[in-house]
Amino acid sequence: MNSSYPKHKLYASDSKITDACRDCESWEEKDIIYAVGVTNDDELIHLSLVYGDCYAASKNVYERIGRIIKKGVTEIPDIEFSETKELGRVNRVDPLGITNLCIRGMWHIDNPLKVFKDTFSANDSSKFALTCILREEKFNTFSAIDRDAITNHPNISLRDVKIKNPDNPAKLMSAKLITMELS
Repeated sequence: MNSSYPKHKLYASDSKITDACRDCESWEEKDIIYAVGVTNDDELIHLSLVYGDCYAASKNVYERIGRIIKKGVTEIPDIEFSETKELGRVNRVDPLGITNLCIRGMWHIDNPLKVFKDTFSANDSSKFALTCILREEKFNTFSAIDRDAITNHPNISLRDVKIKNPDNPAKLMSAKLITMELS
C-alpha cells in the first residue's frame, strides 16, 4: 500500500504510520480528516475539517495516474528505472552517472472554501469560524449524546447539504455541514 496516494481510512496495519500512532489505542480503522486553516498574519481565522470520503477520490483514481506515469517513464529509451516506495527513480541521468531523478507523488488539493463554495463560505466578520463536512451516514454513527450536543449547542449550526461525490461529481451525496462562528 503506497502512502503517497490519498486514502479515506487508515488501517492499523499500514506501514507508514508511527508505532506511537498505531499503539495509542486499540483500533482497526480510522477516518482521514483533512484540516485546512486560513490565517490572517497572526491568528487562525477559519478551520475546515473535511472527511476524506467527501473530499478526495478513491485510492484507485490516484494509483491509475501513478501507473501511467511509471509506464511512460519506463518507455523512455536508454534509462535505468528503479521501483521504489514512491512512483519510481531514474538512475544515472547525467553523463557521469552520479545523478538520480526521484519521481514522487506530490499531490495538491484545493482549499475546502473553494471546493465547497456552493455549500458554505467564510464569514469575514467572524473572529473565528469552524466548518466540518461529513457524510450523513458517518454523522449517524456518532453517539446520540454527541449528536444532541452538536444539534443543541447555541453556537453550532447543523445543516443537511448535498455535495458532489469525489468519485463521480454528477452524483450528489447527502452530507452534514457543521459550522461554528465566534464573533
